[in-house]
Amino acid sequence: MRYRRANVKGGTYFFTVNLAERRLCLLVDYVDDLRDAVRTVKQKHPFYIDAFVVLPDHLHAIWTLPKNDADFDMRWMLIKGNFSRCMPKNERRNASRVKKGERGIWQRRYWEHLIRDEGP
Repeated sequence: MRYRRANVKGGTYFFTVNLAERRLCLLVDYVDDLRDAVRTVKQKHPFYIDAFVVLPDHLHAIWTLPKNDADFDMRWMLIKGNFSRCMPKNERRNASRVKKGERGIWQRRYWEHLIRDEGP
């Protein structure tokens, strides 16, 4: 299934990204690993962080991408992957995740909203 995503080069986006198990506090317990994951991706694939809020089980972020780039999806994939590799392998995984070799830390999907100017 393909999701329809905004694809505006240089756009500013609001994101909500959740853990798979909302009862866990991994994002605050391992906030340094999350910072490292973001920093690593940002060095190789630059973007501007307008705002970033980390809560125990989810995060919100506002990013502005470079003028010639709209690939926030790749950046989130890398951030989630880098963070996941730092976590102990003790999470619950359903059969689908096991079959695909996926960790069970993050919800597969996230929410993004393009921030638009109300101008003419």
